Amino acid sequence: MKCPYCASLLEEEVLVCKVCRRDLYLFKPLTEKIRDLEAQLKAQGDRAQLQDRVAELEGELDEVQAKLTKSTNGAVNFGSAIAQFVLIPLVLLLLSHALVTVVYDLPLVYLRVISIVLPLPFGYWLFKSKQRSLLPWFVATAFMASASVIGMSAITGWVDHTPVMPQSMVEWKEFIEYAASISFSFLTGMLIGGISYHRVHRSRSNSNSILKALVTQLGDGKLSPDAIQQIIKKLESLTGSVVTVGTTAMSIYTGLKSVL
Repeated sequence: MKCPYCASLLEEEVLVCKVCRRDLYLFKPLTEKIRDLEAQLKAQGDRAQLQDRVAELEGELDEVQAKLTKSTNGAVNFGSAIAQFVLIPLVLLLLSHALVTVVYDLPLVYLRVISIVLPLPFGYWLFKSKQRSLLPWFVATAFMASASVIGMSAITGWVDHTPVMPQSMVEWKEFIEYAASISFSFLTGMLIGGISYHRVHRSRSNSNSILKALVTQLGDGKLSPDAIQQIIKKLESLTGSVVTVGTTAMSIYTGLKSVL
């Protein structure tokens, strides 16, 4: 310790300064109290630093857990959607083929009509329930359609002892057309469901901004905002209707041309 009078260095236990001979007993309790407070402040600083570090680590842990939960939920939701909207129609198409061709031996036109009609509601409910990206689901649909046709061929081959895969260009053409018919039917349902979803939620996309700029430019600034909005709605509805009619026509054409 230091003497408060002459600043000489002294031992902790002395009560009188050996240099200036002043009494130190009044300052001893105060010095000890200051020393204790300094130690407490130092400990508090270390504890606060540790608490900050713990809070930082807990935040990082929560972030990692949130990402893992989101990833897991996304995978579960995607898997559930695949099971509901891809695997179920696949099984139903194979069951329809078995009933029409094996059990009841009906004309193939009945099977083609079922193949055109059955996928449509699945695509509709898939896109009406939630906003989704069209391309990956169309790829999944194409896989489902191809698997359906191969499965139907396998059932026929198992009954009639014929090859499963097409053996000529004509058979490959029929294979592709039949799969395309199923895919276009599902695509039609997805488009109708997507239009219905957007009508309910009134979501705005980049295409709306482009349409708005185009309509505004063509109107030469003479159209009111309400008129522009009405024109955009009509253009969106017309575009969706044209595309839907086109995919429906393609589904019917590719599905029935080889049996009519």
